[in-house]
Amino acid sequence: QVQLVESGGGLVQPGGSLRLSCVASGNVFIINTMNWYRQAPGKERELVATISSDGRTDYADSVKGRFAISRDNAKSTMWLQMNSLKPEDTARYYCNVDLQWPLGKRWGQGTQVTVSS
Repeated sequence: QVQLVESGGGLVQPGGSLRLSCVASGNVFIINTMNWYRQAPGKERELVATISSDGRTDYADSVKGRFAISRDNAKSTMWLQMNSLKPEDTARYYCNVDLQWPLGKRWGQGTQVTVSS
């Protein structure tokens, strides 16, 4: 199995930056795409950014130009660099991975990001 642990969340002022990390452990060789999701209170969980095993990335329109996703397969680690943060970015951020078929997905426990003055 695969376990995921996020870190790096916290309280930041509007316009500030944070860098989230997600470390995978266990049978990491079955990990394909890695993703960051977020969920704000009262809202559905949404996909923020995704990165394939060969480094191709995609972003939600709301974060394009401000967030950057990256990964280091040798370290089994993924990051989300978040710049120019806005209050509407406040949410719990979750690390998610797609495993080799048919093993499904795995989720981390999440890390809270709060953007407020």
